[in-house]
Amino acid sequence: MSPTAPRSRALALTVLSAAMLMTVLDGSIVTVAMPAIQRDLGFSPAGLSWTVNAYLLAFGGLLLLAGRLGDLIGRKVVFLAGNAVFTAASFLAAAATGPGVLIAARFLQGVGSAMASAVTLGILVTLFTGAEERAKAIGVFSFTGAAGASIGQVLGGVLTDALSWHWIFFINLPVGLATIAAAIRALPGDRGAGLSGGADVIGAVLVTGGLMLGIYTVVKVEQYGWLAAHTLGLGAASLALLAAFVWRQATARTPLMPLRIFSSRNVSGANLVQILTLSAMFAFQILVALYMQKVLGYGALETGLAMLPAALAIGGVSLFVSARLNTRFGERAVLLAGLALLLAAMGWLTRVPVRADYVTDLLPVMLLIAGGGLVLPALTSLGMSGARADDAGLASGLFNTTQQIGMAFGVAVLSTLAATRTERLLAEGQGQAAALTGGYHLAFATAAALLVAAFTLAFLLLRQPEQDAAARPAARLDPAA
Repeated sequence: MSPTAPRSRALALTVLSAAMLMTVLDGSIVTVAMPAIQRDLGFSPAGLSWTVNAYLLAFGGLLLLAGRLGDLIGRKVVFLAGNAVFTAASFLAAAATGPGVLIAARFLQGVGSAMASAVTLGILVTLFTGAEERAKAIGVFSFTGAAGASIGQVLGGVLTDALSWHWIFFINLPVGLATIAAAIRALPGDRGAGLSGGADVIGAVLVTGGLMLGIYTVVKVEQYGWLAAHTLGLGAASLALLAAFVWRQATARTPLMPLRIFSSRNVSGANLVQILTLSAMFAFQILVALYMQKVLGYGALETGLAMLPAALAIGGVSLFVSARLNTRFGERAVLLAGLALLLAAMGWLTRVPVRADYVTDLLPVMLLIAGGGLVLPALTSLGMSGARADDAGLASGLFNTTQQIGMAFGVAVLSTLAATRTERLLAEGQGQAAALTGGYHLAFATAAALLVAAFTLAFLLLRQPEQDAAARPAARLDPAA
């Protein structure tokens, strides 16, 4: 069957979505099992955070490099290799008997996830070239991400309680092996430009080191504070490496990341909007869950179930509504509408009380957050529309990188603001629940401000793909691969 036939493309989309599901599921499922992991393996409180940080360092640091390698040696090759590394690392994590092994396995999982995730959108946009079919495919892909986040929270609690934390990693093995087997058949081969077309080793070292050091700086902010010498020194080193990388790309004969990619307003604008939006979304994804547990007294499984309507709303909108709206009204208009809904959700959260009723105080937020199902597919379409066909892997890696930057920024800024405000209220004599709620209110208000900035940038910078640069040439596909 031709790789461009409808049935073959549907199978390819299933494979790409399964890989996305596995990556997102792994990120959310681990957080629920962390207390059990700490008890069994003897992690210290500081050491336990590295079960998450090791993954983030590798994943966020290698996305850009992996995306460019997909353009040079073939996206299918990089996708398959990434899934193989992730699956093998999952087995290593499941069999871990000590902290060191688990942290190493989590780092390798991040490497595999970066390789697979960085090229996924590049493969998708070369398979689905029509505006309507691409919108539908991106809607399905976005639905998978929303479903994975929700399933991970619930499934993590069930597997950990019923079996053991080892099974949160064992579950990746059948999914990973099935994805690899199906991808060999379903994904079209692309020849790539060859390593001579952009094998910038110095640039690769600079950007990978800069991104990893930057993410490490962010995850250590809560321990040292923003103005500590440790934080400032690491941050300055990260910025220096990234500045050197930009200079290298401007002067190298075969740059790893040709700066021409930023000449498109849609590429640059969509990535900026994504950083702001995902920074704000951290307030919902994490702080609402903490509010439920620390203020309202919900358990882990109860919290996961309480968040389920939001995941269903986001997933339902992205799967059944977003593509139709994008086709009829255009991605830019749909993006602005989605951002307005998210802004309304954050505004609602600034008034949640210490003793909340779920139906009247939280369920409306879970429904308004459906705006994420409009925002993410529209942003993806706009961000990828401005990239040339031979830069699709790089654009995909860049888009995934800014996702990680946005989430890391949200973690550092909003959690620090909430903690600082809570400490001040406690010092003033307020009770624990009231102080926590006050801290979360400040974080939610800051998230709303970030969404206002995202809306403004989207309105000023982004435009419909048809109005962007001239139509891009189709990527070269090898039917025999």
